[in-house]
Amino acid sequence: MFLITFVMILSFPESGFTLKGDGSSSSRPVRLDCVKASEQCLKEYSCSTRYRTMRQCVAGRESNFSAVQGSEAQGECRTAIEAMRQSTLNNCRCRRGMKKEKNCLRIFWSIYQSLQGNDLLEYSPYESVNSRLSDIFRLAPIIAVEPASTKQNNCLNAAKACNLNDTCKKYRSSYITPCTSRVSVSEVCNKRKCQKALRQFFDKVPSKYSYGMLFCACPSGDQTACAERRRQTIVPVCSYEDKDKPNCLSLQNSCKTNYICRSRLADFISNCQPEAHSISGCLRESYADCLLSYSGLIGTVMTPNYVRFLGITLSPWCDCSSSGNSKPDCDKFSEYFTNNRCLRNAIQAFGNGTDVGVWQPQPPIQPTALEPSITRRGGKDRTGNGLDSLSDMNKLDLGDDSLYNICGTLQVK
Repeated sequence: MFLITFVMILSFPESGFTLKGDGSSSSRPVRLDCVKASEQCLKEYSCSTRYRTMRQCVAGRESNFSAVQGSEAQGECRTAIEAMRQSTLNNCRCRRGMKKEKNCLRIFWSIYQSLQGNDLLEYSPYESVNSRLSDIFRLAPIIAVEPASTKQNNCLNAAKACNLNDTCKKYRSSYITPCTSRVSVSEVCNKRKCQKALRQFFDKVPSKYSYGMLFCACPSGDQTACAERRRQTIVPVCSYEDKDKPNCLSLQNSCKTNYICRSRLADFISNCQPEAHSISGCLRESYADCLLSYSGLIGTVMTPNYVRFLGITLSPWCDCSSSGNSKPDCDKFSEYFTNNRCLRNAIQAFGNGTDVGVWQPQPPIQPTALEPSITRRGGKDRTGNGLDSLSDMNKLDLGDDSLYNICGTLQVK
């Protein structure tokens, strides 16, 4: 079961603070990070006691307290669980690249699994970022972002721009070295160090430089060389490829055992969910959030990359062979990368220099056929597998070119 839902906006006035966006007088509450929320809880006797009781009650993730003996003990467990639902720990989130990120994520998943009683990737543990692609472009005059139909090699320009920026150059060199240094006859590199350095690159380098290299548009007259330069951005021979391709569901399970990988995957699923009735193709209507969550996967065991042929086709290093009865579930998970309209449109929009936030209002895209199993926004009738919505997206009568050209057909202010 792989259920996809979205982060519910919860508020807690006493522990919130405000974050002001650039050029905007509006503000929104930001939740405590889980490390601070945990420290705050442990300082309070009542919260600390309930917290420890809850952890004991759900040892082994027994959400129905079957491991707890006696009705009185089970009552204490339910009381502790309900108390934690009202605490700031239930609302806490983490920030990508923050200090103590792994510890923060450990606390989040501990609370989440305790309160939800399941192991599903239902919510992103990361605080949402209020940004648009257009904000990135306004800050990036050095990168000449041109439509893909011109002769401009934006991928080459992005690499040059990175070398002219001290931060980008520093962190790029930091991952190039471990990703290209052979450690033995049988090992082309130290994959663990390579992936860690890649995570730091995408966490620390300003998006206008890292995105320019990762999502650059290729001119129609130079697709092959440009696309290969873009594919080589993350040094795939070390960070991406391996001797054998694992099953995608096995890779997913492996990812879920690591706090950072699990969190980045949940964030990606939350922010890049496609939606048939959305003008952008994204349920959350934010290309910037989708691209941020996609780049967050790079440097984990779920690292995705461009596939070796033309077009915007991406995939983790896995396939669905040897899936047995789980083949449909495996295909749905794989297609979340290989056939995700939201992700493709987001990458295409970056390459074209457009953003959903600056488009003129247009009628929503209507699917040619709707089936009862479609997961609708805010609907209560969900199917057994949260990726069914992606499967429904694939029933749309849209060719690959339509996926790439949707941005170009919309009027820009």
